[in-house]
Parts: sequence; structure tokens; C-alpha cells
Amino acid sequence: MGVLRFCCSLPLVRRWITRMFAPDSGHRTALFGLDFPNPVGLAAGFDKNAEHLRELAALGFGSIEIGTVTPEPQPGNDRPRLFRLPADKALINRMGFNNKGVKAAVASLAKWRNDEFQRLTDQGSRPDPVKGQTRYRGLDSGAVIIGGNIGKNKWTPNEEAWLDYEKCFQALFDYVDYFVVNVSSPNTPGLRELQEKEALGKILSHLQTLNRTKASPKPILLKIAPDLTVGQLDDIVDLVMELKLDGLVATNTTLDRSGLSQESAAKAEKIGAGGLSGAPARQKSTDIVRYIHGRTLGSIPIIASGGIFSAADAREKLDAGASLVQVWTGFVYEGPAVVKRICRGL
Repeated sequence: MGVLRFCCSLPLVRRWITRMFAPDSGHRTALFGLDFPNPVGLAAGFDKNAEHLRELAALGFGSIEIGTVTPEPQPGNDRPRLFRLPADKALINRMGFNNKGVKAAVASLAKWRNDEFQRLTDQGSRPDPVKGQTRYRGLDSGAVIIGGNIGKNKWTPNEEAWLDYEKCFQALFDYVDYFVVNVSSPNTPGLRELQEKEALGKILSHLQTLNRTKASPKPILLKIAPDLTVGQLDDIVDLVMELKLDGLVATNTTLDRSGLSQESAAKAEKIGAGGLSGAPARQKSTDIVRYIHGRTLGSIPIIASGGIFSAADAREKLDAGASLVQVWTGFVYEGPAVVKRICRGL
């Protein structure tokens, strides 16, 4: 990413990178009232502090989800905390919401937006802000959509978690196009307890109340774990429909190791705690997308994440009922052309 940052600081080189790796303009997708240049986004957890938006946009991502952002900076869990299982094209991470805090994220987003304004101006465009969105209308009107993934600090008690989500929501509101409420990471102690209906309802209803006071409300989505029981999943779906949330992100990393090969299982045993992502999580994620889509008759938009490496993987998620897809582990293993290859295959 350091090399890519340097290359993208040179306008001619950045344009060459964009031509090489970004898909063409024939993949635009409308969802939540937003115009996504293509259906392949980068999941939260990669650009936690919104420091690489220029570089990731040059690689063609239709959306970039920053975060997870917490109100105050926190260092995350002790290192090492990210591990590869190459035999299964998988990762295990126990990052623990390491980030610089919401103020740093806002500063990065503000700088990116100012830089984009200047870039469009230098190109001879007259950029105008798109109402309610972070991007400008200029020569590249299909500019990347920015999502804000928000969470609570590790030391905040669960009964006060709603305050942390409010702080992040208010601070990021003018700088992101949509929000994702993260209560499903397995790496913050007690966080997944917030997926229970009563606790979750308090957080989501409060955010919806705040959102409705805004002149241009932003889409709010919920990111869920792949390890929920059918009963828990039903409760969440009912709550999302009751509160008229805009959608779901399905799914986060899994604690289930049953899909690993013998070689990777032995490594995972030594690694210990952490969320598993990549190819072994693909089917579980797809099954949850299909279940939600069927139970709601397609009335809840879904962004699918989990085991997407190729156009066939993306098509599987879209056929199951997803509207958009996100990659993370697939980006690590497939490299900078992953978006272009998926879009071309689709």
C-alpha cells in the first residue's frame, strides 16, 4: 500500500493504474438511493482509518467501507493478530477494532474529499457536491461510494454501547454515504451479545431516530455474524423490518473451523482465537444470504461478504439474493485486479 500510495501521488501513473485495474463503466448499480459504479466493494477492516481511499478507488472498487471506527483510538489486540492459511485461501484475524478513533477518520475523509475536488478542478471539470453523498459530480461521475462501519470501544459496557454508536454516527455523518453498524466482530469481548434483540433494538432505534432528524438521512445497515442460530436470525430480520433499516451486510467472520482442511486445521489450532474468513466461509455466508432473501421475499437489500474470489463466487451471492458484494480475503489472495476480473466475469 505504501508503494501504491507513492504511485498514485503521480497523476499520470495514477491514471495508468486506473486504466489497468478499474473495470469499465458498464457495471453501475443503484441501491439505497446511491449510484455505485460497480457492485464490488471492499469490506471493512482493510482501510480502518480512511487513509487509502485514493489508492483503493484507483483499483476500481465500487465502494469502500472504512472502519470499524470507534469513538476513541484503541490499539487492538496484541500482535501477531492476522494469519494466513494459504492451503484453504483463508485468513484468521483477531485485530480487535484497532483504529485511530473517529476524529482521525473524519480528518482523513475531509482531506480525501478536498483532494478529489482539487483533482476534478485540475482536470477542467466544475465539480458540484452530490446531494447527501461524499462524492462530487465531475468528469468521473461514477466515483467510489464510501461506507462508514461503526463500533464501540472495548472498554465501553454493553449497556452504554448505544452512546458509542451515536458518537461515531454524528461525527461521520457528513463524510460517508452509508453506515454499517458492527455488532458481529468476534474479536471484541461481549460484542456479539449486542446481536440479541433487546440490546440491538436500543442501538438501531436510537440511530434511526437521529437519522430522521437529518435533512438528508443516510442508509443504515447492520452487519451480522455467520454463526447465528435460525432463531437469532429471525429476531434480527424482524427487528430490521420493524425499524425499517435499509439493509444487512452478511456476513462477518466465523468462529467455525469445520470447513478447514487437515493442514489448515492444524495451523488454526496453534493460532488460537480469531475470526475465519475466505473460501471456507463462502457457503455459510451464501446460505445466510439465501435464507434472509427468502424469508423477507427480497424486501431487505443485502450486501454479501464471505469467500468471494471470482466472478463465479460473486454470481453465487447475487443469485442467492444479494444486491452487492464485498471482498477482503479475496483481495489479499487475488491481488489488485480482483475487481476488474469479477466485473468482467459478471
